[in-house]
Amino acid sequence: MVLPNSRLLTTDRLGKVFSNTVATYKFFWFVSIMQIHAKKQNLRISVWEIVIRMVANAWYPIHYFRLSFGKSDSLFDIVMELQRATQIPIDANIDTIIKGLTNRLDDKRIKDELNTLTLNVPYRFLSPWITYKNDDDVIRRSQAYENGCLYSLHKDATDFYIQLNPTWDIYLHKHYNVLVDYAYWNLTLFLQKRNPNVPAIPNKLIRPVTRDSLAKQHEYWNTVMEIGGPIHCIYTDKMLYPHEYDLDHFIPWSFVTHDLLWNLIPSDGSINSSKNNKLPDLEYYLPKLADLQQQSIRIMLKAGKEPKVMEDYLSLNFTVCDLASMDKEHFLEIYERTFNPLNQIALNMGFEKWIYR
Repeated sequence: MVLPNSRLLTTDRLGKVFSNTVATYKFFWFVSIMQIHAKKQNLRISVWEIVIRMVANAWYPIHYFRLSFGKSDSLFDIVMELQRATQIPIDANIDTIIKGLTNRLDDKRIKDELNTLTLNVPYRFLSPWITYKNDDDVIRRSQAYENGCLYSLHKDATDFYIQLNPTWDIYLHKHYNVLVDYAYWNLTLFLQKRNPNVPAIPNKLIRPVTRDSLAKQHEYWNTVMEIGGPIHCIYTDKMLYPHEYDLDHFIPWSFVTHDLLWNLIPSDGSINSSKNNKLPDLEYYLPKLADLQQQSIRIMLKAGKEPKVMEDYLSLNFTVCDLASMDKEHFLEIYERTFNPLNQIALNMGFEKWIYR
């Protein structure tokens, strides 16, 4: 991915800010500056405002999706500690997190955690423009906008802020989407190396505003029950009837980030609060899941119905006709080959095992 070029700006140097990165700080620092700048005309931005937004931007991928940032990255530990200290929900939106942290800046424990993020990244981010000697040297040279650097640094006993270079102002506004995408693209490449077996990393960097509707999946299971009769919840064994159930992501959505039909199962609404983002015990529940899934396929095909949503089963590398004609043991084997690796990776990432009590 290439940045928009400019004859007036040192965009070649901006393109090098993510070279040789060993932690996520620079990615979140730049995205946070872009987000703040997009909402205000003032080119002066408090460093505290930036680091609070860094935490807010890193909150969801760390807490909800359990992504590893690598052993040398203290942002992960800072975000975890701030959640413990503030009890801000792990799935809170960015504005809630920013407000919660900003209102507690007078709390020494909170400010000490945030202060760690002010020690290096404001200076090192400018390394493509200014060769690093020490912090004071970078501050002095940045204030002359050496080599057309992105911002200047200003720090005294009472204040610490950056001043965006006025020559970059129009470029940053005009190319906001491309620049943020560029940062997230590089962050994705960085995190993929540290989470090699984790699916859909690009979908796990930003909290979705809304989740996709499950209307088609609900329609599928309603039809299954209308044709074949009520079914038993695989967790509680309670009878489930059309339109009177919840749809559960067997492996949590926060890990798979998809709504494919083979991972969705009707469930008794009473299990939602206890199961939440936990992993069902595969030894106990996977045979039940596989059995109910195969039954649903057979019911639909026998009735001559094959809605488009059933194409989801093709990602198991079999047609629905193949899956329907398999014996029970072979179908379960397909599900074991699919779910066992996902389950193990999720366990390694810290997702908890769950069984209904």
